[in-house]
Amino acid sequence: MSLHDEATEAARHWHGRVVRLIRARENAVFEIETPLGRAALRLHRQGYQNPSSIRSELWWCSALAAAGVNVPQPLPARDGDLLVTSQDGRLASAIGWIEGKPLGDTGLRLPHALPVILDRHFALGRLVAQVHEATDRLTLPADFTRHRWDRPGLVGEAPLWGRFWEHPAATPAEAARLQRVRDWLAERLAANDGLDIGLIHADVLRENILVNDRALWLIDFDDSGVGYRAYDLGTALLGNLIEPEYAEIRDALVAGYATLRPIDRHTVEMFTLMRTCASVGWTMPRLAPDDPVHRRHLARCLDFADRIIR
Repeated sequence: MSLHDEATEAARHWHGRVVRLIRARENAVFEIETPLGRAALRLHRQGYQNPSSIRSELWWCSALAAAGVNVPQPLPARDGDLLVTSQDGRLASAIGWIEGKPLGDTGLRLPHALPVILDRHFALGRLVAQVHEATDRLTLPADFTRHRWDRPGLVGEAPLWGRFWEHPAATPAEAARLQRVRDWLAERLAANDGLDIGLIHADVLRENILVNDRALWLIDFDDSGVGYRAYDLGTALLGNLIEPEYAEIRDALVAGYATLRPIDRHTVEMFTLMRTCASVGWTMPRLAPDDPVHRRHLARCLDFADRIIR
C-alpha cells in the first residue's frame, strides 16, 4: 500500500479526503478536508512511539488547547477516539488546521528585519512559558507515559537519540572532544539538580513554529516528554546559531519567557549545547554515511562548545 493509499484509508476515519502531502519525514503529514473543515492528518512512524505514548501526547495537546494555549487541537475520529489503526497497523491521528507559515527554515538565515525577528522570539519565549505554565496546572492521567529528556536521556550511557560521542564520522580528536563536552554537561546537570523539570515540547525548531500575523503557534509534539524546561528554549536557539544577531535573539527569547517564569540565559545556552549534541546522535541511524549533514552537525556542536565552555 502506498503512503497516499494509507492516508486515504486513515482519512476516512474522520470522514475526510486527502488534499495533499505536506511532508514525509519522521511522520507523514497530509492536509485533509473533513466535514468540519481542513485538518492535518499524521501517519505516525512505526517503532518510535507506542499507542499509549501517542494517546498521552494527544491528551496533553487537548488540555493545552482547552487552556487557551496556541497549540493544535486533536480531533476525534468518527468513533470518538483520537488515535486510529489502519489495516496494516499504522497509527494515525488528526489535528485542527493551523493557518500560518513556519518561523523559518533550518540552515537558512531568517529573511526578516531584526526588529521583527526579535519581536517574534520574544513572543516565542512567552509562548513556551505559557505551555509550561498551563502544564503545571494539569493533573496528568494515571496512564500518562512519554519518554524522558532527563540526564540519562541526554548524556547518560544510552541517550534517547544515541551515543553522540561515538559518531562514526567524527575523527578520533573530535570524538575525544565530544566526550569532554558530554562530561562537562553531565557535571553541570549534577551540580544543578534543582533545575525545572516537567513536560516539554523538546523540538521547538523553526519549522514547528507557525506565524499567523503576529500570533505564534507551536505544533508537532511527537518528541515531547518529561525533561528540563530550559531544553525547550535551548532547542529554539539551535537554528539561530548561524545568525549574526544571535545574542540579541537569545536575549529576546529569554526575556519573553521571563515574563511568566524565571530563567537564566547561561542555563539556556547550556541546553542549546545539549541539543547540538543530541542532534549529532540523531543523524547516526537516520542518514546515509556520506550525507554532509553529519559533518555540519559535528562542526556546529564543537564550535558552540568552544564558545560557551570555559
